[in-house]
Amino acid sequence: QVPLVESGGGLVQPGGSLRLSCVASGMTFGIYRMGWYRQAPGKQRELVATITSGGPTIYADSVQGRFTISGDDAKNTVWLQMNSLKPEDTAMYYCNVINSLRAQYWGQGTQVTVSS
Repeated sequence: QVPLVESGGGLVQPGGSLRLSCVASGMTFGIYRMGWYRQAPGKQRELVATITSGGPTIYADSVQGRFTISGDDAKNTVWLQMNSLKPEDTAMYYCNVINSLRAQYWGQGTQVTVSS
């Protein structure tokens, strides 16, 4: 089991910004893809953004132009910069890591609440 340590969630007003971080500890194989998903109450978990080693970054249409995903393979870390936050961005955000053997890991989640 690879622990994923997430941080950076919290309460922010509409239009504000937050930066989420996720560190994958104890990785014994290289990273293929890192990303963020979110799940709002009563809804299914959905993709927010992913970044693939040597490949493209992908964003959900709903966050394109507002969120930026970045990663550092050497540090096994992925960040999600979230700007111009909207109330509909309120959700539990989960870090996801897929290693070079395509094994998948999930973090425990960090809550993001956008409200005035």
